[in-house]
Amino acid sequence: MKKKFWAILISMAMMLSLVACSSGGEDKSESKNKSQIMFIGSSTLAPVMSKISLEFIESYGTWNKVNKDFSEDNIEIYVSAGGSGQGVQAVIDKTANFGMVARKVKDEEKEKIENEKEYQVGIDALTIAVNPKNPILKVKDNLTSEEIAKIFSGEYKTWEDVDSSLPDKEIVVVTRDIGGGAHEVFQKAIMGDTKVKADAIQAASMGALVSKVIENEYAIGYASYGVANQNEGKISKLKVDGVEANAKNILSGDYKIQRPLLILGSGDPTAEQQAFIDYVLGTDGQAIVEELGFIPMNK
Repeated sequence: MKKKFWAILISMAMMLSLVACSSGGEDKSESKNKSQIMFIGSSTLAPVMSKISLEFIESYGTWNKVNKDFSEDNIEIYVSAGGSGQGVQAVIDKTANFGMVARKVKDEEKEKIENEKEYQVGIDALTIAVNPKNPILKVKDNLTSEEIAKIFSGEYKTWEDVDSSLPDKEIVVVTRDIGGGAHEVFQKAIMGDTKVKADAIQAASMGALVSKVIENEYAIGYASYGVANQNEGKISKLKVDGVEANAKNILSGDYKIQRPLLILGSGDPTAEQQAFIDYVLGTDGQAIVEELGFIPMNK
């Protein structure tokens, strides 16, 4: 019952944060009580931060149980998914205490943030994922960067174009929204100056992208390593340039399509905020990062 209660609290906080971000232009983060912390951004990182927040709240309940010098206020943590770009903008506009970003922060973004701070929560990668029934798996378990670019650009229109032994079935390309952080990572690592085809299906979240691949035998998409791990057996990951997307290859840098999972802030955090960040980056928080399929920083 206790877990259900706090799950409801977190869900309510997520909805409230959406309302707060959509109204007015005042500096809402400054009006928040120190007992409240607001995160906005990456839909990949949001479930991780929600689960860590839930565990933190269940462990302590009130701030004075984290540190006797803190207030007796209930711990309230707001988590709202909206994309990495929105996470950065929320920090710039000061509509959130922290942004969740699943890519590197751009230099031009850093210039807009006073005393920019980054905390790396974990490491993710984009895997090339297909439906387990896709006939390509009977022929090969690897695609080159050039082949992937031709698939996603639409130069290869059917699976037969990829390999003559495959059926003449249309390739269903699934991406995240073209303006999002995941697509920026994919564009830079694989596509270069070549654009993804205009009629590619754009999924609203990584979970939605994976669902599209699960639903369609002839679909292909770039699935988050963590979300792919959460759906093990439901999708199949292809090697890229002969390199498998696993923890060892991602950590070594041999697997080329990878990205950091970051918490972005402006200025020094409050004592309460720092306590929570320490929890996120500590043993308990990092265990949740790994539990949800991502690579923790203490790996």
